[in-house]
Amino acid sequence: EQNGKIKVWNGTSVLATPFLDASAIATYDVGGERGLLSMAFHPNYATNRYFFIYYNNAAGNVTLARYQTKVALPNEADPTTGVVLMSIPKPFTNHNGGKLNFGTDGYLYFGTGDGGSSGDPNNNAQTGTSNLGKMMRIDVNNFSTAPYYSIPPTNPYITDPNINDEIIAVGLRNPWRWSFDRLTGDMWIGDVGQNLWEEVNYRPAASITNLNYGWRCFEGTHVYNNTCSAQPNNVVPIFDYAHNNATGGYSITGGYVYRGAEYPFFQGYYLFADYVSKNFWLTKSNGAGGWITTQAANQTPVSISSFGEDQNGNLYAAGLSNGTIYKVTATAAVPLKLVSFTAKKINNNHQLDWEVNTQLKGDKFIVERSFDNFSFIEVGNKIADADKNMEQYSFLIPSINNAINFYRLKLVNKDGSITYSSIVGIKEKDDLLKIKAYKSGNRIMVSFNNAIKSIQISDGSGRVLCNRNINAAGEFGFDGNQFSKGILIIKVLHENGMSVLKVMN
Repeated sequence: EQNGKIKVWNGTSVLATPFLDASAIATYDVGGERGLLSMAFHPNYATNRYFFIYYNNAAGNVTLARYQTKVALPNEADPTTGVVLMSIPKPFTNHNGGKLNFGTDGYLYFGTGDGGSSGDPNNNAQTGTSNLGKMMRIDVNNFSTAPYYSIPPTNPYITDPNINDEIIAVGLRNPWRWSFDRLTGDMWIGDVGQNLWEEVNYRPAASITNLNYGWRCFEGTHVYNNTCSAQPNNVVPIFDYAHNNATGGYSITGGYVYRGAEYPFFQGYYLFADYVSKNFWLTKSNGAGGWITTQAANQTPVSISSFGEDQNGNLYAAGLSNGTIYKVTATAAVPLKLVSFTAKKINNNHQLDWEVNTQLKGDKFIVERSFDNFSFIEVGNKIADADKNMEQYSFLIPSINNAINFYRLKLVNKDGSITYSSIVGIKEKDDLLKIKAYKSGNRIMVSFNNAIKSIQISDGSGRVLCNRNINAAGEFGFDGNQFSKGILIIKVLHENGMSVLKVMN
């Protein structure tokens, strides 16, 4: 509980005696963000009885401490065993981060907030000598002497005097809730946004270190602070949603990848929610480098502040306002799958073509258009035909001259849930942006006839290999020998959004 108490549920009731009462040391703000924020059991807890807590101390510092349970009373911690491993000063009361997780490597990971206020005024998230706005990793198997932890030898910045050794990634705003996929070890982060966007970050297990998640330079996939210098190893979110109550929200609560057996159609989906709007989403890889994200038909019953996972992979959600724990269940199959979505010019019209798997309870498709890649309005719809396994659709709409036309599909399922397609765009102006990627000798070339902002190159697994700020038109080359062989994914950020290309190295 945020007020400092940890309680035990024995399967039928909550035990009267708290597992630990840390209310005397944890600063709790009623209606605020400070307090007891997380706990985690050591991987060898069954034999060493150690567990860890993350809280704000009397000075407001985010604090990591270790305790041990009583020998004869496994459901009670011994408060005299508490030792502090780390205490990180912070200038404001909000943005504390707050989730402890052990990785499959046995190390303890935790994400810290940027220190609070608005816009990260001290630039903590991008400052390597600050432990704020970071993903941290430490070895907590040093039980006897202070500081009761050591630095894993594989931490990426051990030889860099400008970045603290405990840090494995920078550029986070407030990773309040994040998790590992228990099957793959992949990392999922729900990072709370600033004024406009909430974001979901994903990293495969082999590529979770030496990264920059972008804040305060980027909020989601959108530029927030245009005075930033080049960011090496920048990570682009796989999904972000705008601040509104209908299709977005205002404060993301990161969840888990479902690995339980009770709902097979949930298998492999990452589940997350928004604390303010009460909206709920599922997202999963489409197997081709993209993601399928579905907004559930019904909102969560209360504002969900946290998710949890049991030993069988079942998922639970916590309601902060009413102190209730909910089990996450499913009432219908996962919705239809969009196979492809494209747009092309035909005379003075735009033709949208898409293909879907209609076996999965599709109802209708709403075509939406935008001229700013932000605010979309409905311009037509098609009723789904569920009689075939695969179905192709087309939609013709007059173009708007001298405007950039962005389109997306709103896939409405029979249970009322909603899935959005990726966004495609057609530019009617004569200065149409043309981007091309190709290999010439040992060099990877990217050409563009109008000014772009930056180029990011990743390998087929999504691991970021390099970033370059461009802010010009022309052609830019990269030494192909520095990249692994195989498919390279090239993301080009420009004034109209982002273009994704692929080239074989």
